[in-house]
Amino acid sequence: MAPDFGSGPAPRGEALAGTRLAAIRARLERFEPRPGAAAWLYEFVLFGIKQAWACLFGGLMLALLLATHLWYPPQAALARYDALTLAAVAIQCGMLALRLETLDEAKVILAFHVVGTVMELFKTAVGSWHYPEPAMLRIGAVPLFSGFMYAAVGSYIARVWRILDFRFTGFPPLGWAWILAMAIYVNFFAHHWVVDLRLVLFAALGLIFARTRIHFTVWRVERWMPLLLGWLLVALFIWFAENLGTFSRAWLYPDQREGWHLVSWTKLGAWYLLMYISFMLVSAVHGIRRES
Repeated sequence: MAPDFGSGPAPRGEALAGTRLAAIRARLERFEPRPGAAAWLYEFVLFGIKQAWACLFGGLMLALLLATHLWYPPQAALARYDALTLAAVAIQCGMLALRLETLDEAKVILAFHVVGTVMELFKTAVGSWHYPEPAMLRIGAVPLFSGFMYAAVGSYIARVWRILDFRFTGFPPLGWAWILAMAIYVNFFAHHWVVDLRLVLFAALGLIFARTRIHFTVWRVERWMPLLLGWLLVALFIWFAENLGTFSRAWLYPDQREGWHLVSWTKLGAWYLLMYISFMLVSAVHGIRRES
C-alpha cells in the first residue's frame, strides 16, 4: 500500500468517469467493511486492484513478452518482434473500442511512443542495448514494438492519475519543471559526448520538489506522500519489469549477451529520471491540480 503520511477529507469528483469499469469501481468504493483493521485491509486490497487496472496495458505487454519467449515458434513465418508489434496495436485498439481507456490516455500513449522510439534509435546506435532478433516492422535496428514499452509507462501514469484523482501541494512553477524535464531528456543523449550531468539533475530534482506532496484518494480518505518518493516507487517497479523484459530476450544489454542476469541497479537512476519526464508529459494532458 502507498505510504500514508497524513490524511484528510477529499471529494472524489468525476475522476472515474468515462470508462467501462467505472461502475464496478464505484460499487467497490461503496462497500462497507467493519471499521478498524478490516477497513484498512479493504483499502489495501482496493489500492492493489486500482494499481492493477492502471497497469493493464503494461501488464499485457509483459505477458506477451514472456509468452512469446517461452512458446513462440522459432520458424514461424511472422517474426516474434512483428507479432509483438501487431499484438500491441490490437490491444490498444481493443482498449479504445471497449472503452477501457480514454481518448486522452491514447494520445499520451502516442506521445510516449514517439519520444521512446527516438531514444531507442539513438541508444541502439551507440550500443547501449540491442534487439537480438529479426523484424520487418522496424525503424533501423529498432522494432516498432519497443515504442509500446515506453507507451506502457505513459499509459500507467495517465490511468493511475485519473483513477486515484491526483492533486498536489508545493508544486514548483511549471516553467522550471519543464526546463528540468528538457534538460534530463537532452542529457540522455548528450552524456555520450560531454560530461554526464545526472548527479546535478538528481540534485535539482531534490531541490525543486523537496516540499512537493502528491495527494490521492484510494477509497474515502485522502492520502499523501512526498512526490519524490512516489517517483522512486514507480521507477523501482519499472526496473523489475525491465528485468522480465531482458529475461524474455525482448532486448539485451551488452553485458547480458553471454547469459542473462539482473539489470544493473544503476539503471534504476535512469528510470527515475525517465519517470520524471513521463510525469511531465502526462501533466500536459491532466494538468497539475493543486490541493486547496
